Amino acid sequence: MEVKDSTRSQSTPSLTRNPIAIGLILALLIAVFSSLYYGISNTSTREISAETFKSCLNRGLIKQYTHFKNQDYVGITLNKRGVLAYNAGEILSGPRSHINPTDQGNHLILKLSYTEQLDKILGSRYNRSYRVDTSQSSDLLAWLSSGLYILFMISMLWLLFRGTQRMDQSFGIVKSKATLFNPKKDSKVTFKDIAGMDEVKESVKEIVSFLKNPDSITKLGGRVPQGALLIGPPGTGKTLLAKAIAGEADVPFFYASGTSFSGMFVGVGTERVEQLFRRAEDKKPCIIFIDEIDAVGRKRSSSTVVGGSFDTENTLNTLLIEMDGFAPNQGIIVLAATNRPEILDKALMRPGRFDRKILFNLPTIKEREAIFKVHLKKIKSSVRGLPKTLSKQTPGFSGAEIANVCNEGAITAANKNKSEVEMSDFQEAIDRVIAGLEKKSMIISREEKGIIAHHEAGHGVASWFLENAHPLVKVTIVPRGIALGYAQFLPKEQSLHQKEQLMDEMCSLLGGRAAEQIIFKRISTGAQNDLEQVTRMAYNMVNVYGMSTNVGNLSFYHPKEDQVALTKPYSEHTAQMIDEEVRRIVNDAYKRALGILRKWKKELKLVAKELLKNEVVYEKDLERILGKRPFGQKKERAEVIQGDVTTSSEAKFDITPR
Repeated sequence: MEVKDSTRSQSTPSLTRNPIAIGLILALLIAVFSSLYYGISNTSTREISAETFKSCLNRGLIKQYTHFKNQDYVGITLNKRGVLAYNAGEILSGPRSHINPTDQGNHLILKLSYTEQLDKILGSRYNRSYRVDTSQSSDLLAWLSSGLYILFMISMLWLLFRGTQRMDQSFGIVKSKATLFNPKKDSKVTFKDIAGMDEVKESVKEIVSFLKNPDSITKLGGRVPQGALLIGPPGTGKTLLAKAIAGEADVPFFYASGTSFSGMFVGVGTERVEQLFRRAEDKKPCIIFIDEIDAVGRKRSSSTVVGGSFDTENTLNTLLIEMDGFAPNQGIIVLAATNRPEILDKALMRPGRFDRKILFNLPTIKEREAIFKVHLKKIKSSVRGLPKTLSKQTPGFSGAEIANVCNEGAITAANKNKSEVEMSDFQEAIDRVIAGLEKKSMIISREEKGIIAHHEAGHGVASWFLENAHPLVKVTIVPRGIALGYAQFLPKEQSLHQKEQLMDEMCSLLGGRAAEQIIFKRISTGAQNDLEQVTRMAYNMVNVYGMSTNVGNLSFYHPKEDQVALTKPYSEHTAQMIDEEVRRIVNDAYKRALGILRKWKKELKLVAKELLKNEVVYEKDLERILGKRPFGQKKERAEVIQGDVTTSSEAKFDITPR
């Protein structure tokens, strides 16, 4: 539950207490109204020559004229005859606006030069015939209007460039956008609400103890950590864990995203960082959590850049100063989350700012089961052992994806008007999370459908006879998302991969193209995704893992993926050798796939025929056609039900020419 910070209303003064805002509004109103009045009273004013002025006097068309000596011009008011003559074009020719007889003010203007005098133009005989106002008055209203406009613009510029703090109070442009969660008032999250991540929770319990009892550290001469950096893939619960830390410690929790420090004006980010830490000072002990800190903590460039990058670096500098400028043990801990630690500035990562680096990994099978138990509490279903079964079917899924599977299962059951969610609904939900919605309206020709069926059957048959390949669970030619068909496997949850396993996986991925070559004597674009995965695996074997006898035990791994290496750490001869080794490894895997599928060509056609008939082939169908897999199965494989949708890699089939 999100609540507004109570300090917000106190920090934003009312309009009546802000003299700058009142002055600006009054200046604007006076300028607008004076401009309107001056404009209305002089709508039809036109400039005339001295000869025209004398002609109008001789014809008796002028009611009154006023000589403004201070500005050296004559304001002329026409009588009714003069207005008629002006509207008829007898006084001035060309385009002009008409004058209403009821218009007040000056209708015409006679400008006088420095050498001209009104007496010389008129002569003495006119001074008695007409009323002449020779006062020293000037058009004060026009001068006031222009002055107020200038004053208004100067005030705005002063507020923008000299008074950012006052601008914040008046308009909220640079106000900190951090949201305050108060566990004492809001529904707080604790460690009990978070399933899985047992090791991570153990590592952050110390932070909770620091906030609850900082004296336990200081009395031994220690220092309370300034901050902790949460690193892990998206959807692994970094933000949720930060809220749980605040809930367990029962302290205020400030939430801000990395992008909330940026703004359209230079200096806004710096001011927002300073305001955030000033607000934290008033609420200590507390936690500041900055989500996606890489948006503001990216490495600073060595070159001087003027503009947005320069302002971002200034914001980062302010953040570094604020984090390192705390008084010792004052009870403010900064937490930050990112899934791209390699691009963060080194000054931000050093001890004294982020003393702890807490790593998040994708949940294991036991952790997935615990997460499913949490999310399935709200789902109405009578299927027994559902969390355990689904946890086996979702290797490589994050906590966010598991929550999405449960929600999609409920939506699928609701669309079918079911009273409860069944296993088939969860299987459909896993399909949606992996590959997207089913494309029922897609039109595929019979020939293309045959190619897709043999392509996917090739994956299934090849993996069936490879000892170290991932066990196949399901093959389908139902189009979903951008895939026209795909094979799903059950990856092993392991940290180390041997060379034989990588070779078997590449051979399984190339089974689709090999099947096309054997059956149709030609290949299509359907193996694009397969080739991408195979190429990446082969280069990693040679470049990273040192699994090539010709290249040797060398690794050219570069962890900073965002930076392009200008020079390679090896010669052109070595580069050529690497390319040759990669090509040899891929060719060997492809030859193995061709050999397996040629041996089992009859069974390959049967699997493809089954796919064309039912669109989906499960493990039991492959066992009926191919016989039992020649390699032993683990006990946990027997517990995985038919229709299992578990894969970390998808063989995409795309027939679009490239």
